[in-house]
Amino acid sequence: MYRRDFLVRSGAVLGAAALTSALQKVQAWPGVKPPTTQPNWEEVRSNFNLAPGLIHMSGFFLASHPKPVRDAIEEYRRAFDANPIEYWFANVQKAEANVVAAAGHYLGVDPADIALTDSTTMGLGLLYGGLKLRKDQEVLTTTHDHYSTEISLRLRAERDGATVRRVPLYRDAAEKSLAEIVGNAIRAVTPKTRVLAVTWVHSCTGVKLPIRAIADALKPINAGRDEKDRVLLCVDGVHGLGVDGTTMPDLGCDFFVAGCHKWMFGPRGTGLVWGTPTAWNAASATIPTFDDPTYEMWMEIRKPERVPIGATMSPGGFHSFEHRWALDRAFNFHQAITKQRISERIHSLNRQLKEGMAGMPHIKLYTPMSDELSAGIVCFDVQGMSSDNVVTALRKKNIIASVTPYKTLYARLSPGLLVSPAEVDAALAALHDLRA
Repeated sequence: MYRRDFLVRSGAVLGAAALTSALQKVQAWPGVKPPTTQPNWEEVRSNFNLAPGLIHMSGFFLASHPKPVRDAIEEYRRAFDANPIEYWFANVQKAEANVVAAAGHYLGVDPADIALTDSTTMGLGLLYGGLKLRKDQEVLTTTHDHYSTEISLRLRAERDGATVRRVPLYRDAAEKSLAEIVGNAIRAVTPKTRVLAVTWVHSCTGVKLPIRAIADALKPINAGRDEKDRVLLCVDGVHGLGVDGTTMPDLGCDFFVAGCHKWMFGPRGTGLVWGTPTAWNAASATIPTFDDPTYEMWMEIRKPERVPIGATMSPGGFHSFEHRWALDRAFNFHQAITKQRISERIHSLNRQLKEGMAGMPHIKLYTPMSDELSAGIVCFDVQGMSSDNVVTALRKKNIIASVTPYKTLYARLSPGLLVSPAEVDAALAALHDLRA
């Protein structure tokens, strides 16, 4: 009964509700530099142990940890190795509260509405597996979504017969418009539609959906519906988180799911699910939480109370705690640079790449030119070459590219925060020389 004794003895242990409420009011964050000391791009790059001599154009796949994240992971690891049980009990609530507080500050939301997960895939599975659907309701999704969304919904349908319908939002990715996307999405909504499941930035084409415009177009539809029938806008946001810096109130969705180990540079194996308090009412937990108030109520050493929904929805059990607890450093790292500078930098580099590619007749560009409809991923074909051969040819010139993991294969380059304008020019020169 070590856990029970420890909790009874420790009058300093705060419940998650009290802690998240207090942290919501925090305005100053440790490690976040004031605007007058924002690092330049060379200083940002120096925080990463990337292999020299390579142009890293696939950084969106899995993050290299910046120094603050690496240092935090190592500090937690040493402490766990020295005294695992006492260190965990003494730090779990504070450390995880710091993480959701930092995430809430970045996203512009109440930390109590954030659930912590290990990846986008885990978050999507938990959300779509736990949404409450009646037999007369359906899930509407698109033909552009990632494997994780499609399979999460398929497994749900196989388990309880839920209806899932898939529709295209555009035909030509490079030529599509905001009006086309929003119109196709809204026209596909029927009286049975309870969930609209979409992806913010498509890693298959580089297209960025106008989530705010879709949310606004759903408002008149939802205005005439009962709360249990309104369309919930659920977003896989992994390739937008850490790029555009948009807050959740500005984005306008009901649920947002993302891994934090891509554009956010978070510890590998970290992610989150955020939902509005109203939207969370439509979801049920799948995996028991180990949130202390819940556990203590089960042990009958605490009276029943309302536990923050984010804590309830966070899967319990043991995790790679040194990674999860270091996630706040990634959010702070972004805040120190500022979200606006990061967004401007990534969009500038991607415009530079796309404009250069547009002048090459042997290249077919699939990603829209506009910042409004694209983010940090550029998809393309080289005439007469397979996408795999394009990636191989670029690697011979020390440029790391990738291939879309979909039925239709395109080559991809992603000028992220750790790429310089000179490296974009080098990639363009290499593309210019590529011939079948």
